[in-house]
Amino acid sequence: MLWASCKKSESPVEVVSDDTTKPGIVTDVKVENLNGSAKITYKLPNSKNLLYILARYNINDNRVRESKTSYYKDTILVDGFARAQEYEVTLYAVSRANVMSDPVTVKVEPKTPNYILINEGLDIKPDFGGANFFGFNINKAPISVHMITFNSATNAYEEQEPEYISGDTVDVSVRGFDATEHKFGVYTTDRFGNASEIRYVTLTPLFETLLDKSKFSVYHLASDATIGFGWDTRFFFDGNLGDPGWHTVSSPTKQCTFSLGVNAKISRFVLWNRLPDMYGFQNPRKITIWGTDKDNPQDSTLPINSAPGTVAGDWFNMGNFVYPNPPSGLPANQANAADIAFAAAGVNFKMPSAAPPTKFIRFECTQTWGGLDYINAKEISLYGSPL
Repeated sequence: MLWASCKKSESPVEVVSDDTTKPGIVTDVKVENLNGSAKITYKLPNSKNLLYILARYNINDNRVRESKTSYYKDTILVDGFARAQEYEVTLYAVSRANVMSDPVTVKVEPKTPNYILINEGLDIKPDFGGANFFGFNINKAPISVHMITFNSATNAYEEQEPEYISGDTVDVSVRGFDATEHKFGVYTTDRFGNASEIRYVTLTPLFETLLDKSKFSVYHLASDATIGFGWDTRFFFDGNLGDPGWHTVSSPTKQCTFSLGVNAKISRFVLWNRLPDMYGFQNPRKITIWGTDKDNPQDSTLPINSAPGTVAGDWFNMGNFVYPNPPSGLPANQANAADIAFAAAGVNFKMPSAAPPTKFIRFECTQTWGGLDYINAKEISLYGSPL
């Protein structure tokens, strides 16, 4: 046992190479400047033990970053730069024995970083109970949008939970405020720790209220789904979460139409699926809300899976929505008590800020949880501002 414990251990890591020859340098270096980054191309050295190319550079006042690319490529991306200015990048060829070549220094001048472009381009407007921040992320850069609000009680700004964006559009809101003047701010950060300047605004949030369901009425159109089991459309907005609700039979469409009784800018809607199978069977999973400002809108075939803003006759696509998966992360058919409680409280869906006011709603289910050609739902509530 003593001999075994003193035996020299053998490392499982193999030496990559015993050739300690210093590799040659990269040559014929060219730079293409991009937003917050630069693409550097070069000719590789004629070194048989070459493993990768290393770029070392400062991205802001206190952080050094390194990028690597294999010897199979003649291009390396250097990114994370905080500002649009000149930076020095040092390139090394590195051998399989981890021997570095002599340095080659190149200057890059990245364009304005995406996180700054996005923040500067945000359109800040009053939203229901708060402020909306809308803009475009044309390069689909991963960023975080940080919204701050002024607390008059503490005389300080407080930061809300950041929103993480990687798509081509920024459309985020902060809510919970009354319709009086309030101070808001916003800044953006990227994944490298860079942060933009804060933009401050003072505005009055839009008034939001639960639309009066006593003014709602069924507006049946020929292409609406056929009612089943006596669960008429009127039960979809009767304020009763018990039976009956809205239920159809097998039909080419899974939709219903009703009047709001007012012309209103919709901020959000709350949907109650049928318990306890809210994540299964004929319960709606994918939804499109159509609206119109016509007094007597005509029937029209609604395209499936259309984009928001699509017009079909008198109707416009106000937004597409997906009923969320069980919050627990369990498969839909294994939802636990907490998942059921989440659905029982009603699920909120934020209406896109670009959606225009409407007098009527066409609720279209484009996919049920079970992939069925009929649908049921218990109740819907709509919030917004009557005009």
